Amino acid sequence: MLERVELEAFLTLAEELHFGRTAERLHLSTGRISQTIQRLERRIGTPLFERTSRNVRLTAAGRQLHDDLLPVYRELEAGLQKAIDTAKGVEHVLRVGFLGPAVGQLTLHAARLYAERLPGCRVQPRELQIFDALPRLRDGDVDLVIVTLPHQEPGMVNGPVLFSEQRMLAVPSTHALAGRDTVSMEDLAAVKLLRAGRTAPDYWRAERTPQRTPSGVPIEAGPPFETLQEALALIGAGEGAFVVGAQVTRYYARADVAYIPFRDAPPLEWIPTWLAVTPTSNIHAFSQAARDAAGLLHLAAGTDLGT
Repeated sequence: MLERVELEAFLTLAEELHFGRTAERLHLSTGRISQTIQRLERRIGTPLFERTSRNVRLTAAGRQLHDDLLPVYRELEAGLQKAIDTAKGVEHVLRVGFLGPAVGQLTLHAARLYAERLPGCRVQPRELQIFDALPRLRDGDVDLVIVTLPHQEPGMVNGPVLFSEQRMLAVPSTHALAGRDTVSMEDLAAVKLLRAGRTAPDYWRAERTPQRTPSGVPIEAGPPFETLQEALALIGAGEGAFVVGAQVTRYYARADVAYIPFRDAPPLEWIPTWLAVTPTSNIHAFSQAARDAAGLLHLAAGTDLGT
């Protein structure tokens, strides 16, 4: 059986792909994380991560272990939380999935407002990744997910825009575009554009990772990725570029990645979405709390995050 620290260290490192950030999240030293992973690898008998001076990536064995362990870990956490909620007299829990630290901050502030307005109700925030957000919503693991437009999934309902942020192009710090004050959509012809993971809808790919510039110039396709940390690691290693929101400049500053704002691209807009079969009274109450929280955090719709 895995010890709890081994399980959490492995799953967190698989998400962050960075020993320092993993240690910070778990409130442990980087050395402790490294020793824990090494001990786990010795027990299993094979490396779980590929480590270089610039990157950390899951091996095939590591990816398999991650996919097998993550659902079990979530069930254990959910069972523990249900017991805690019962003891506290919580009558309803709304599970809200979010992507990225800015939306996580918004979710936590909205959760406080929601609990104040609806006694006996609570929000359980759950951090998701690009590749698993919609599958987890469909599987019933979360009740609501905050995503970016475009979003037009059958059987899902979109809520109001909560906030918007300026689009930026993330490129290697050594790239010729890195010194620019701004870029245009036509500049995408000068980069290899990373491709989102296997579960991203085709319409999302077409909007976020187009194959041609507005004038029709082909855009070279870069390697695929499944998490933002993986994308930034690939960009830092010179493997490509990607279109991101302005929140990255606040939460993901890196010496090997430059972020340049677009001067001719619309902002990224964030909305809540949920399954059409889900009861909506609590969801509408949370959506309103999220809009109010965005205003308090100065992330109101129509403003650019990070400016």
